Amino acid sequence: MVTPTARREAAAWAYESHAVSLRRGCGLFGIRASSYYYRSHGRKDGELLDAIRQVAIQRRRWGSPRITDRLRRMGWRDNHKRIERIYREAGLQVRRRRRKRTARGEREPLIQPTGANQVWAMDFMSDQLADRRRIRLLNIIDVYSRECLRIEVDRSLPGLRVIRALEELRETRGLPERIMTDNGPEFTCQAMDRWAHARDVKLQFIEPGRPMQNGYIESFNGKLRDECLDQNWFLDLAEAREITEDYRRDYNEERPHSALGNQTPNEFARRAAGDTPLGGCRDGDSLSGIPRVVSDTNSSGLSFEVFQ
Repeated sequence: MVTPTARREAAAWAYESHAVSLRRGCGLFGIRASSYYYRSHGRKDGELLDAIRQVAIQRRRWGSPRITDRLRRMGWRDNHKRIERIYREAGLQVRRRRRKRTARGEREPLIQPTGANQVWAMDFMSDQLADRRRIRLLNIIDVYSRECLRIEVDRSLPGLRVIRALEELRETRGLPERIMTDNGPEFTCQAMDRWAHARDVKLQFIEPGRPMQNGYIESFNGKLRDECLDQNWFLDLAEAREITEDYRRDYNEERPHSALGNQTPNEFARRAAGDTPLGGCRDGDSLSGIPRVVSDTNSSGLSFEVFQ
């Protein structure tokens, strides 16, 4: 019997059942008379509940902290504890998908860049269309700002497609000093090695079986899987590209990131732009020695890509 409500009910029971005065009953159960007569006049939760539900429907994998941050941006100033209470009472909690725990070896420290375009990270994911055909996704992020720079989607993504995606990013953003990857054949092929040497980009490969040495891209992969791939049913390749591109823009422009002080990656990048300006191609860069992807058509009319 620790809550004021329980003490109030006990004092009322003593008053009604044993002819004890209210003052004595309150004294017996450790409650002041003013607390006994108090009646709550709290605010109604209807409008705030509607706002919470609206955000929860739009962002089905967001929990209470991110919903609170979104409500702050929408102009709500209610205490985060009140928001979480209403959130829980409405039964909107997100069921966490827990992985089976396995034994871990010694952890390697992650690289901590001090500016944009110092370190990128990239990795592959896979999914399937409605007709069960498999598709692959190439994700590229900036480790410093957590910006998702590219999500390349296709049935097959060999090393030459990786080079083409990086070259397109080079035209608009420049290239990093190093790129962290796993040991997949698309990243360790000769074409990728020649491209990195010609562009003066260091390819940093993690140890086999140690994906958390590239933990930044693994974290992004988990969010993409949880908030986009598991929430959508792709009818064809074009729809998969459209939906993942919409998610990439939303991730950069709307989704707050806890590691960035609840800023979006674009907000964080803009604030850091004075110290870490982003550029286009590096001075003196040329196309000599760079692997190129050239489209061609065979006698049957089928288009394909060749390496030069």
